[in-house]
Amino acid sequence: MTQSANPSLYQRLGGYDAIAAVVDDFFARMMQDPQLNRFFIGHSHDSKRRIRQLTVDMISEATGGPSFYTGRTMKVSHEGLGITENDWDLSVRYLKETLAKFQVPAREQEEVLSFIGRLKEGIVEKTGK
Repeated sequence: MTQSANPSLYQRLGGYDAIAAVVDDFFARMMQDPQLNRFFIGHSHDSKRRIRQLTVDMISEATGGPSFYTGRTMKVSHEGLGITENDWDLSVRYLKETLAKFQVPAREQEEVLSFIGRLKEGIVEKTGK
């Protein structure tokens, strides 16, 4: 069997294990940050593992992999957390650092960031300012 002439983003990222490693590193960065770790406080170890697994599945499915995301919408999942524009920008910075750490090529980084960017509307809460 030959590889497709146009491999999916999932394949170009290195598949499931590579995506899981990126998610693990990204989450570790957020959990160590005093501004962002508040979103993980109160979650049990099991709940954190579930959040991590849902994230891996979502990214795997969105990039053309065989996983199936069974979680809620981004809006429902993040509603009431009070995620600000500043929180979003900081998390994107950590994601970029993680992608660079794993030497993800520029084209694939752009595609991942484009996909993640489309989720912003459901994650960042509008403030009444």
